[in-house]
Amino acid sequence: MKNHQLKLLSGFLLLLGIHGNLFAQYEAKIDSLLRIMTLEEKVGQMNQYNGFWEATGTSPSSGDAKVKYEHLKKGRVGAMLNVRGAENVRALQEFVVKESRLGIPLIFGLDVIHGHKTLAPIPLAEAASWDLKAIEQSARMSAIESSAVGINWTFAPMVDITRDARWGRVMEGAGEDTYLGAKIGVARVRGFQGEDLSAPNTIAATAKHFAGYGFAEAGRDYNTVDIGTSTLYNIILPPFKAAVENNVRTVMNSFNVINGIPSTANAFLQRDILKGEWGFDGFVVSDWGSGAEMIDHGFARDTVDVAVLAANAGSDMDMESYAYVRHLKRMVEEGKVDIAYVDDAVRRILRVKYELGLMDDPYRYCDPEREKELLYHPDHMATVLDVAKKSIVLLKNEKGFLPLEKHQKKIAVIGPLAADKTSPLGNWRIGSDDGTAVSVLEGLSKYTENYTYSKGPDFVVGPIEFALEAKINETDTTGFAEAIRVAGASEVVIMVLGEHGIQSGEGRSRARLDLPGLQQELLEAVYAVNPNIVLVLMNGRPLAITWADEHLPAIVEAWHLGSQSGNAIAAVLFGDYNPSGKLPMTFPRSVGQVPIYYNPYNTGRPGPKDEVFWSHYTDESNKPLYPFGYGLSYTHFEYSGIHVDASNPKAVKVQVTVKNTGKVAGEEVAQLYIRDRVASVVRPVKELKGFEKFALAPGESKTVEFVLTDAELGFYDNSGKFVVEPGEFDVMVGGSSEGGLVGKFELQ
Repeated sequence: MKNHQLKLLSGFLLLLGIHGNLFAQYEAKIDSLLRIMTLEEKVGQMNQYNGFWEATGTSPSSGDAKVKYEHLKKGRVGAMLNVRGAENVRALQEFVVKESRLGIPLIFGLDVIHGHKTLAPIPLAEAASWDLKAIEQSARMSAIESSAVGINWTFAPMVDITRDARWGRVMEGAGEDTYLGAKIGVARVRGFQGEDLSAPNTIAATAKHFAGYGFAEAGRDYNTVDIGTSTLYNIILPPFKAAVENNVRTVMNSFNVINGIPSTANAFLQRDILKGEWGFDGFVVSDWGSGAEMIDHGFARDTVDVAVLAANAGSDMDMESYAYVRHLKRMVEEGKVDIAYVDDAVRRILRVKYELGLMDDPYRYCDPEREKELLYHPDHMATVLDVAKKSIVLLKNEKGFLPLEKHQKKIAVIGPLAADKTSPLGNWRIGSDDGTAVSVLEGLSKYTENYTYSKGPDFVVGPIEFALEAKINETDTTGFAEAIRVAGASEVVIMVLGEHGIQSGEGRSRARLDLPGLQQELLEAVYAVNPNIVLVLMNGRPLAITWADEHLPAIVEAWHLGSQSGNAIAAVLFGDYNPSGKLPMTFPRSVGQVPIYYNPYNTGRPGPKDEVFWSHYTDESNKPLYPFGYGLSYTHFEYSGIHVDASNPKAVKVQVTVKNTGKVAGEEVAQLYIRDRVASVVRPVKELKGFEKFALAPGESKTVEFVLTDAELGFYDNSGKFVVEPGEFDVMVGGSSEGGLVGKFELQ
């Protein structure tokens, strides 16, 4: 705000004798500000624009940019996105603060998904670490770097639960499980927002997409969602509720319809549940253009209709639909939108601006010296290397094929991804620089020079840009002969295959889950001359790699691990780090099994039976290739002595002993699953309800105790009421969602 306005407002508040906690102070200031705002200025706070003007240059003189420029000048914009750089943000902020009547500062948002310049593994990969502290620290690093370039709001974490690997955005979330997803979502919120949101190195987090986006039919992005209430209440909503309970400051609604209503206009979700039952006091932002897309859905006639429907339903800020800024003022004046809804939305937006400290110092995120100091900082590289190593999952290691000996001779490294310094960065890397990842070859070079590299056939045809789909080579076999020759002359072959980093993410749904292009053909050709292959997978989703599992001795799931990718992979291949990752999503045998997940409901004909009439495929197993929670180690962990104490029904204790029976130290993730045998609403065959990650030296044992409370033993009925019912429960504890020790208890 302008100095004279701040003085007037401060004097007014002083006269009122406002004291008490910070929240009360903010509310009083917001009350005062709302009283002097025009309706046009209120609606302006509900409008968000994408970056359109280089504020350090000349002002736009015509067209749409000129209109937006005037809106900024008149206080008709509340937030911007995709404007970054301390100098650029400050220039734009200064323009708005100095030129608009009330000088209310902007919030600057960006998709900071897994880092800004320094990149951590993609979120799905981080979820494979099952290490909540490491994930929180990764988000903290992301907040430090992005806030240094002027950003104070991220559109993350994505807490959508998904069971369909065809959906490109699986890379952006924590996988298929609600319990794990909620824990990881909270860790990321805490990492982004820190202990004090007004500190200049924290950013407001966004829980997205509310709700059901991960259940898009056929795994096709933006597609229809059609689910039952049990799935909504028990699978989809809990991670959002956990984020709200941990003070996430914004929530983003989703592109999809749910129960026939677009989420942007879904009052049941936004007003009844989010703001009503859960008491959420931050603000709701639409996804990019999701308001205007309601016209294509057949739910709104035009953007006038969009403004009415979205505002009445509780969507507080309109991102890039232009519906509010063009029509909402008139719709309020005509009585089609209650002014109370506008005041509530503006109050929520201003509240977050106060909490970020922007109302006291609009330029707190605009320090060029801090920007120079913190980008690509060595501490950040150490953070992402740590979580990258923890995110790697060892899928197969026949007869202890890995780790490789450091004096290994005649290693062949094959595949264009092995030398790629951009693909490992993954998708959603808006702020990063191409070519900044440590490649696999660079990582290997720190351990040995005794390797020969052969690229094989090109993977991608032509250049790749962030906004475009990758064009995959499916015909040109140039490089096959050389790769086969190098493999045949080597003792061990490291093949680096998978998806290019641009092949997963928003809009990157796939109908097939095999190795793209000529990679499977190359793999089989190399295998024919040398079966001693370590397959290093780089991918943003589960893949169907049944042939590789049946033929190869070792498979390493390395995802897209970010800036330190090659160093993390090499550390695992040569045994300097014992892999500890566990899958956050089930890997199918074939795409026909999808959606496949560990916790379905049982059927009336579960089988198996020696007849045709039970729930199965005639041409494929029901079992996954690799189950949820699965991951091997270079050592072995033995579980024994399960003990269940249900004497206190409010705190059922489950204990097991875990022993490292191998020859090297390692980390294990002990996982607890339950099954409610009979309930008023059918319960899944198993549900994750606890996990603990810990390290054990060779021969060392640890007693692990889990405590099951009402929160773990209850569920939501079909009206959304949380219930805890007496009855028999199974308890399963082990190193994955399959197998393990089994116990029972009865809840009285």
